[in-house]
Amino acid sequence: MDTVPRSELDARMRRLKARLDTHAPEWQLAVVMTKVNLFYLTGTMQSGALIIPRDGDPVLWVRRSFSRAEEESTFRDIRSMRSFRDLADSLPSHRQAVHVEMEHIPLAHFARLNKYVQAEQTEPLDPHLAATRAVKSAYELALMERSGEIHRHALEDLVPAMLREGVSEAELGTELLATMMNAGHQGIARTGLFDTELLLGCISFGENALVPNPFDGPDGVRGLSPAVPLFGSRERRLKRGDLILVDVGCGFRGYHTDKSVVYCFGAEPTDEVVATHERCVKIQNDTAELLRPGAIPAEIFEHITGELSTEFLSHFMGYGDQQVNFLGHGIGLHIAEYPVIARKFDEPLEENVTLAIEPKKGLANLGMVGIENTFVVTPDGGRSITGTNPGLIRVV
Repeated sequence: MDTVPRSELDARMRRLKARLDTHAPEWQLAVVMTKVNLFYLTGTMQSGALIIPRDGDPVLWVRRSFSRAEEESTFRDIRSMRSFRDLADSLPSHRQAVHVEMEHIPLAHFARLNKYVQAEQTEPLDPHLAATRAVKSAYELALMERSGEIHRHALEDLVPAMLREGVSEAELGTELLATMMNAGHQGIARTGLFDTELLLGCISFGENALVPNPFDGPDGVRGLSPAVPLFGSRERRLKRGDLILVDVGCGFRGYHTDKSVVYCFGAEPTDEVVATHERCVKIQNDTAELLRPGAIPAEIFEHITGELSTEFLSHFMGYGDQQVNFLGHGIGLHIAEYPVIARKFDEPLEENVTLAIEPKKGLANLGMVGIENTFVVTPDGGRSITGTNPGLIRVV
């Protein structure tokens, strides 16, 4: 069984409590209820609540399934509950300031809990969890590196053989998903963005890569239907001369990597396509060079974008009115997490933070060019764990 070691869980809890002590010195009690954060701190993804008192030991209360939690988790104190009423007697007497996951817990669910917690004041736990999760341990990096190798092999080595005239975006995506799962991909890509779904990623041929995308990213996608604007279209079929954008997530035992590759099918790309794509690759590499401990994400963003001309910035990081204001995003148990290479992100990077860097630019009537890889922050700059192929792979 793929059990998270107890030493790993203990270290994560110490780091979270140290973060709260430093940045929220008034904290008295923290409550975690979302499944990904529960998994991060306990090693199991059950329905319940993790109670973290400032003074005292944390307790994982499980409604369903207690037996599975005991089987999967090395967490020190796991208890069964039928409802939140069961945990009331274990709460500390002083709990005026309670930190909770405000970004993702529905108000009704928190109200049911708060009947027994009786918090006089609630504060957001989200930024502290995000900052704690951002710095990866050696254990986590090993899982991400495994995901990265599956990812690299699939997109750089295997996708070109899948590209054939007449295949639809959806057919290509289905074949790619099966191939990645056979290689070890976990089969699901999670995102921490509010009310945002993600199946595999974006599979877009030609002009479909310019279609406005409800997902907060630079890619365009037509998707399966207005009800499911994800994955790829069943109608759009590959033809000679198309640019193909494959931007998909991969995951191994919970931990993700993100990668994009552009392919050119059946014809040589134009000089404009080549020059624009090569500029995006240079932007990725220049950004990666700055991913060092102590670097400020906002300053990296301003430095890189400040060197771009007004002409190049048109349709950069999204086509038309769907441009996004970042160059890269954190990644780990979610595809998109803290930190972000964007304005207002002023906390210095730490070693072993992981980020996906994705400079892309839309070209009218042609599609999207650019690149994306997942990097680890090191003293020598960002180290890619998803490969170094520059993309714009020719398939004849």
